[in-house]
Amino acid sequence: MEQQTITQLGDQLFNALSNCHTVPPLTERHPNITIEDAYHIQQQMVSRRLEAGAHVVGKKIGVTSQVVMNMLNVHQPDFGYLLDTMIYNEGEAIPANSLIQPKAEGEIAFILKQDLLGPGISNADVLRATECVMPCFEIVDSRIQDWKIKIQDTVADNASCGVFVLGDRAVDPRKVDLFTCGMVLEKNGEVLATGAGAAALGSPVNAVAWLANTLGRLGIPLKAGEVILSGSLAAMLPVKAGDNLRVSIGGIGSCSVRFY
Repeated sequence: MEQQTITQLGDQLFNALSNCHTVPPLTERHPNITIEDAYHIQQQMVSRRLEAGAHVVGKKIGVTSQVVMNMLNVHQPDFGYLLDTMIYNEGEAIPANSLIQPKAEGEIAFILKQDLLGPGISNADVLRATECVMPCFEIVDSRIQDWKIKIQDTVADNASCGVFVLGDRAVDPRKVDLFTCGMVLEKNGEVLATGAGAAALGSPVNAVAWLANTLGRLGIPLKAGEVILSGSLAAMLPVKAGDNLRVSIGGIGSCSVRFY
């Protein structure tokens, strides 16, 4: 794909984000777009956000569950960048009209105390480099019309990042079983989804190691102090103004968020 087209598409996605509107799927307009092209478009979109004053605070892993892989017909996760403008505090209210077509995911967040630069990063390396894990909501959002996405669409759209909320506890990852820990996701007091750590590539630690090794081959480290969102543990739930959500993860804690 020509650089001019990459720049135009990245700018379109940035403008859609800024003005809360959607664009037609990139894969419909450019059927030959590759995943590599999509990451270049993502870089353009993110660079526009950085030029507007945002700062990178971490990274997210997406497409970690088999259900989503099957939906997108891919067999690998993707990643995007977390920015300081995406952060909300535990229990804080999020204006629904600041997002376009939001959906909530319950996840485990890793807070790093050491850099991780792959390739060659093992699960043991991930655990040594992690300060703590926290319960988390990722509120994904798509600038692609009606969520009609293929893997190239979501990658270009910064892995469908919206905003995120970290929970009320920080736990040593060596003191909890991140493979079997159960998750319960409630919406307006009703349990609508359950899951376990194993839903994220078999373990959220696997997901972080995958990210460190994938980015390491590009010369990009995971940095000390960064937040790494390790992937959804259950299906996404659509949200709207008036909704109250709570996620509880065994041995780690809970996180709540409301929309107005």
